[in-house]
Amino acid sequence: MTTDYTYTCSGCGARLTTSFHSGINVRTEPQLKESVRDGSLFVAECPYCGRRNLLRGQLLYHDPDERLMIWLLPDGDPAEERLESIEQQLNGLEGYTLRRVPDAGTLIEKVNLHDAGLDDRVMEMCKYVTRMELTESRKDPSMADLPLKFFRIDGPDNQITLTYPRDGKMEGLEIGFNVYEDCRGILARNPAIQAGPGFARVDAAWIERFFR
Repeated sequence: MTTDYTYTCSGCGARLTTSFHSGINVRTEPQLKESVRDGSLFVAECPYCGRRNLLRGQLLYHDPDERLMIWLLPDGDPAEERLESIEQQLNGLEGYTLRRVPDAGTLIEKVNLHDAGLDDRVMEMCKYVTRMELTESRKDPSMADLPLKFFRIDGPDNQITLTYPRDGKMEGLEIGFNVYEDCRGILARNPAIQAGPGFARVDAAWIERFFR
């Protein structure tokens, strides 16, 4: 499902309209999944100056085979006011993982996590633990707000790579799979740490409120 999307080119200031996918079903349109994962679905090139512009529209990502639905809903979008009524229409989706994300980068991360067989709740705890360890080891309070993102899991030991921006570039940070297993155990022993009903936001703010 596509819709018209109007934006202003960040390079030359031209006012442009392009087609934007507002809904994706990766069972019926499997080719779009890779466009989500590599980010190309969210980029439009200006025909006048060639600048690549990030599109910030809302999108509903649906993988019925994996029972996964992720709603990209930028903060402040008018659809936020209809969030509750839309969730009520989806009450029949039992067994689904429902997530809400504010930007394309987080949507990509959620898809990559699910494809890797990882739980995003556990990963948020891994990131929280990693930030706290970095804050203590480097004696740098700013590490507590480091915007870590899951990138991949690979190697014989299932090494997990997280990324974060630094000086205009993306830096990598590796953590052992044992960190993930420890965090998974913590969640299993603390059933109160839940994602919440409907399209839940599972992010740094979500996990931090359980440790205040």
